[in-house]
Amino acid sequence: MLNVENLSIDFFNQDEKNWFKAVKEISFNVKKGTVLGIVGESGSGKSVTSFSIMRLHDERLTKIRGDIDFNSVSLLSLNSNEIRAYRGNKISMIFQEPMTSLNPVFTCGYQVAEAIILHRKVTKAEARKHTNALFEEVQLPRPEKIFESYPHQISGGQKQRVMIAMALSCNPQLLIADEPTTALDVTVQKTILQLLLKLKEERQMAMIFISHDLGVVHEIADEVAVMYKGEIVEQGAAKDIFLNPQHPYTKGLLACKPSPALQLKKLPVVADFLTGIVEDASAHLNPSNQITKKEIQVRRAEIYAKKPLLEVKDLSTWYPINNGFFNKNKEYVKAVDKINFNVFPGETLGLVGESGCGKTTLGRSILRLIQPTSGSIIFEGKDITHVSKTEMRKLRKDIQIIFQDPYASLNPKLTIGQSVLEPLTVHNLYKNETERKLKVLELLDKVGLKQEHYNRYPHEFSGGQRQRVVIARALALEPKFIICDESVSALDVSVQAQVLNLIKDLQREFGLTYIFISHDLAVVKHISDRILVMNKGKIEEEGFPEEIFNSPKAAYTKKLIDAIPGT
Repeated sequence: MLNVENLSIDFFNQDEKNWFKAVKEISFNVKKGTVLGIVGESGSGKSVTSFSIMRLHDERLTKIRGDIDFNSVSLLSLNSNEIRAYRGNKISMIFQEPMTSLNPVFTCGYQVAEAIILHRKVTKAEARKHTNALFEEVQLPRPEKIFESYPHQISGGQKQRVMIAMALSCNPQLLIADEPTTALDVTVQKTILQLLLKLKEERQMAMIFISHDLGVVHEIADEVAVMYKGEIVEQGAAKDIFLNPQHPYTKGLLACKPSPALQLKKLPVVADFLTGIVEDASAHLNPSNQITKKEIQVRRAEIYAKKPLLEVKDLSTWYPINNGFFNKNKEYVKAVDKINFNVFPGETLGLVGESGCGKTTLGRSILRLIQPTSGSIIFEGKDITHVSKTEMRKLRKDIQIIFQDPYASLNPKLTIGQSVLEPLTVHNLYKNETERKLKVLELLDKVGLKQEHYNRYPHEFSGGQRQRVVIARALALEPKFIICDESVSALDVSVQAQVLNLIKDLQREFGLTYIFISHDLAVVKHISDRILVMNKGKIEEEGFPEEIFNSPKAAYTKKLIDAIPGT
């Protein structure tokens, strides 16, 4: 159905006034009714390649060479009017971020119906009927209600289903799915993958599925192409790629994702394979890199012999959903509902659950970024639930947070050096500005950044580098306790491995205590001493990682484990 031959894509860099080679002479094909998985890290050229099939690049700033043949038609030879007959009708795309792809000022139903009216030339009533049928097909609850809902009123998984419905609205022959599950919970991700496979079978579509996660691609693809720096370094049948990878980059991608079955001291990283330090994944499975039962027992005896650093008692944080006017009783969303647990010095407590379960609200309530409704937060023996803002500001020196989105938590107008320096200035640490700057340079070095990065701005860094900046800022005040709120969820698996290794190394060096919040149980198992499973504002289950994974007590925990790709 689709043949791509010697495709090269160059972009014009307006700052440096030169051309940048984004994709370099790649070739692949997609057969009817099959799924091609294109896998690689951010910047490898995956999305650029898919955009070229749809002809979505700004052609004034792009050079495309080679051939893209769809059912014996060269897509690159079509003019702008001719390509519109293919775009949406015969080749459709699910974009990576549904919130930015959906228009916030129109209802979800209107946006899907608009595409149907444009391509199918039907009435509004017919388009509405077809849209509701599509919403049913993609298993959206209450299609009529979703039709009238705005994007911000539905969940991430539901937004992604709306995007799938829009992509399917004109019955395409080829569907391109660009990272369609990256930001989703593992349970929602599994449902979306199953849905895409079901729709592919029913409609006999071909599909290109793009992801940075080989585990996800393994669940859905028949053929796999691995991209690195604009080139396809390996391709073939999915089973061959996963059972017998040949290229060091592929080996690295497969090895660096945390495995629920293994307990490693240090995760392998792609750079180890590319530089030849490691030739085979088994090198990281040697006894010296595996945590023994005795080492676990010694660590637990050391941690749990101490008094708790943090005690959370009957903590509740409720949000009112009506104001109680006209004698109407107030109703609440119980985001956190009478939760109890302790965190011990030097421990990493994993907090896991789906989006909306209350994890982030709990973390922010502990930090008093949100005022709890009731209960107690006791830090180092002192109840901090109702201390004044002045006292809380002093306490923030000891209690820090690493937010989920590093770009949103860094001021774009400040250099990264200024961002890390700011808390030192606010708390008046060190004698003068020179000493503070020296401390910042030391911290940048500590988290694997270069000193010359001091004067660069956040937009000049990759996602993994920005996360390192945020970690450096959290460490600046030498805290005792850090809450990591989904701090690796948006990163490529290889960068995720680097950041997880860094978090563990810093804990050993500085004796840090963490609450590590995530929806990914495999990641939580790798990094945690103990795990809390949270659902609908309550703790479903608590235990050591091996207990949670080998014999989960709650059905909800079992569902989370079953949803991990590759299990």
